[in-house]
Amino acid sequence: MPDNGQNGTLWLIFALVTVVFWGLYGILLHTGVVSMGADDPNGRYKAFFWVGIAYFLIAVLAPAGVLVANGASWVMPSKGVIWSLLAGGAGAVGAFGVLLAFGAKGHPAVVMSIIFAGAPIVNAVVALTIHPPAGGWGSLRWQFLVGIVLAACGGMLVTLYKPGPGKPAPTKQASPKSP
Repeated sequence: MPDNGQNGTLWLIFALVTVVFWGLYGILLHTGVVSMGADDPNGRYKAFFWVGIAYFLIAVLAPAGVLVANGASWVMPSKGVIWSLLAGGAGAVGAFGVLLAFGAKGHPAVVMSIIFAGAPIVNAVVALTIHPPAGGWGSLRWQFLVGIVLAACGGMLVTLYKPGPGKPAPTKQASPKSP
């Protein structure tokens, strides 16, 4: 892992990289589904199959290579394995939920906005339930609570006021062939 540097902002760079790639995820998945063929009722599952292949390449082979390169021990505590499998399962179910939302004719921009507005709320509530703040829930700062409300409002506003579909591309008229 690279050095965090003097000011300790490397985590922010990694977080922003994640924002970019997770922000692209819905667009890329929707494009993959559409590219599998509008007439194929299984196109979304075919697209998700390739998402799984990408996960395997990036989330299995890459860390395995790093572990081997670092000479790491392959002994892992069962508690860590179980929680990590649960995390992977939650991520995979969430990714499948995106796919199903698209398949149910959810507008990709709206689906992803609801997900990315709602996920931090779920994260905050679950994290606070598992690890309550010192002084209890009553000690939460008002700014934090306003942030939760604003996240929910953002998801609602995007859902209610999503942009309409663009104009279809003009179709070329077939010209009669000359003899």
